[in-house]
Amino acid sequence: MVQAAAGAASSGGRHGRACVVSGPAALRKRSVLVSGHPTSVSLEHEFWDALRRIAADRGVSLNRLVSEVDMERAGNLSSALRVFVLAEVQRAATDATLPE
Repeated sequence: MVQAAAGAASSGGRHGRACVVSGPAALRKRSVLVSGHPTSVSLEHEFWDALRRIAADRGVSLNRLVSEVDMERAGNLSSALRVFVLAEVQRAATDATLPE
């Protein structure tokens, strides 16, 4: 089942629009600017939340963070973003366990 996400843009423009697929691995499809070019990326809600937090922690926009991941990726963008988030979470967990 696919439905418009709450808070999705109601204008005809592509940016800011979101789509939710219900189920155990609910995907949210969002339009982002990657190096100035619009593209759609489908990720689970939790990954979008993590990317927003990482971007905020780094003081950059979500579009800029996605563009940075895009420049370094080898596979598809959605997979690269998931691996990036996993690496950031693992790094944070390791940093939290190191003695000061």
